[in-house]
Amino acid sequence: MHLKDLNGYLQELAENNNRPWFVMNKPRYDILREEFVTLVTNVIQELGKIDPAVKFCNPKKAIFRINRDVRFAHDKRPYKTTFSAAIAPNDMRRPSQSGGPTFYFQLNGDGQLQFGAGEYMPPAPRLRALRKHMVEDAAGFRKALNNKALKARYGTIQDEGKLQRPPKGFDADHEHIEFIKLKSFFVWTDVDLDLKDPDAVLPLIVAGFKDALPLVQWMRAAKVEEEE
Repeated sequence: MHLKDLNGYLQELAENNNRPWFVMNKPRYDILREEFVTLVTNVIQELGKIDPAVKFCNPKKAIFRINRDVRFAHDKRPYKTTFSAAIAPNDMRRPSQSGGPTFYFQLNGDGQLQFGAGEYMPPAPRLRALRKHMVEDAAGFRKALNNKALKARYGTIQDEGKLQRPPKGFDADHEHIEFIKLKSFFVWTDVDLDLKDPDAVLPLIVAGFKDALPLVQWMRAAKVEEEE
């Protein structure tokens, strides 16, 4: 896609985050969004070669709306200043009780590509399933975290929203207790783009998702228990 045009548009949107400006510039948005749909389509196609679970995802369902939900927000600006998408089996962008991890990426007005994978703030049943899976498959989790490609690309899981104490029912001395304390399980990185080289975006995203795949596959094996 035209990275320079997208970058310029998102910068201007950040400076003029209001409906009149957005409506006046809607033709620009429509063109850029169609280009983004093509990018997401290509990401799904390439990712599907190494992860068949996402092979038939609908790119339009993967893309987030640019409109912000401001109903309960202090920040009333109506529009997001990123183009973003999340790819998951069965087109589930946000994990439900039976859901799981997603591949996520976004482009912003600072010329950055941000991407990663995992589960952000999963609901309670899913959170319990992941924590339990860390205990029952400690070796598998250790192997996924220590994957060389994943560590080189992302480091480790982000520790946003970490509990001060172990959750109820979990051993404080467990080898993975610092991860069990987490409320989100996501690996994430930022890349400064060369806006003159739009062809580099697709392979960067796909390579990043490939590096996260061992963790994603481990997470998929965590099953939510049926309530009696």
